[in-house]
Amino acid sequence: MKRTLYLKFLLAYLLFGIFGFIVVATFVYKMTFERIRRDKADNMYQVATQIANTYAADLYNREAAIDAVRQQLISLSKYMDKSVIWIVNPSGRLVLDTSRELEPDEEIIIKGFDPTITGSSYYTTGDFWETFSEDTLSVFAPITANYKVQAYVVIHEPLSTIKGSANKFLDISYLMLLVLFLLSLIILIFFTELVYMPLRKITTATEQYAVGNMSYEFSVESEDEMGYLAASLAYMAGEIARQEDDQKKFIANVSHDFRSPLTSIKGYLVAMQDGTIPQEMYDRYLGIVINETDRLTKLTNEMLTLNNLNTKGVLLDKVEFDINSVIRNVAESFEGTCLNKNIAINLVLTDDKMLVCADMSKIQQVLYNLLDNAIKFSHKDSSIKIETTEKHSKVFVSVKDSGIGIPKDDQKLIFDRFYKSDLSRGKDKKGTGLGLAIVKEIIKAHEENINVISTEGVGTEFIFSLPKAKSMDADDEE
Repeated sequence: MKRTLYLKFLLAYLLFGIFGFIVVATFVYKMTFERIRRDKADNMYQVATQIANTYAADLYNREAAIDAVRQQLISLSKYMDKSVIWIVNPSGRLVLDTSRELEPDEEIIIKGFDPTITGSSYYTTGDFWETFSEDTLSVFAPITANYKVQAYVVIHEPLSTIKGSANKFLDISYLMLLVLFLLSLIILIFFTELVYMPLRKITTATEQYAVGNMSYEFSVESEDEMGYLAASLAYMAGEIARQEDDQKKFIANVSHDFRSPLTSIKGYLVAMQDGTIPQEMYDRYLGIVINETDRLTKLTNEMLTLNNLNTKGVLLDKVEFDINSVIRNVAESFEGTCLNKNIAINLVLTDDKMLVCADMSKIQQVLYNLLDNAIKFSHKDSSIKIETTEKHSKVFVSVKDSGIGIPKDDQKLIFDRFYKSDLSRGKDKKGTGLGLAIVKEIIKAHEENINVISTEGVGTEFIFSLPKAKSMDADDEE
């Protein structure tokens, strides 16, 4: 679709000019001509009526000579742009003509003369019973004397004169049309600069993005919808490029985390098969194979969990439950692990019972992952503090350890999939790098927030919020 929209707009612009010319040349000219002819006929009829009531009446009342009347009418004819004025008797005999002087014995008869030809109007057009060689506008005014129509005053005006006046107005109309056409050209220029050119940039960028060139850069300097569209498209391309990078990192991380245990499993099994590992050591190395298998199983399960959270969305079964009780249960499940490392878990819980409204099983999973991380990265003979506080109808849960901490540059990345800081890679051999990503998605689904505060070599604290149960607010009011 190359330049189709612009060509359509240009074609519409040209059609506007063509149809404008046709309308002016036909309808406007016709209406102008009819109006000028009607106005001209009105003026001529007024003059003819005035002549019939004055000069012509004096002639037929024998109060003025024909030569004197003719001179008066010639003066009026000049005043009327040399219109021809006649006096014709009812039989069609020409009595007086301002365009020429009639001889006394000259008799000119207009054959077929009929003053009723005008019908309900007072004028007619044509050759006036073949008297003229061109179409003429003729008006009639009766001359009455002694209560009888003695003759008619007839004034003739060539239609060519009226057409000339109409053509002058037509020229003005053409000039106005040309001015309007040129002014509308400004609209075309504005359309080109403000709509078409930015649209072409956007179309080109879209084509580049469609073939995978997400690094293509373009700019539309506009603050209207076109600029917003361009900015949205650029943002979309950036997000797609970021997602592609994340996908590449995801595949690389998955490949790495799967390859390492698979390599170990294969190496030990091959060594057992070819006799490199003696049979009396099978139990030890089979234990290692089982641990690596458990690691793969955990990685697969967490990947499936995170994938379901992202694709289907987190389906929450919100109920009111005691967060303090859940914290106690999760802490008890790590009792054996804590004994091995001599780690104490200190619970600082607000009130004996603190009800929240959330998905109990998923919040339990959040607490499990956070506490599991805290134990992994805590030193022996240390302590972990789990605390709940209440503020503004929110319950804040804190899990704080005194372990190795997280470097400042890594803190904004710890919720990314498969991310492990350099400090944790050597320490956490079984970690998948998905636990905190799952935590983030669950808290996000509750429309709440989770934050991290950490100092390298001192420890790490995770704090997340949950909505306080409405029943707790009601109890407080009572």
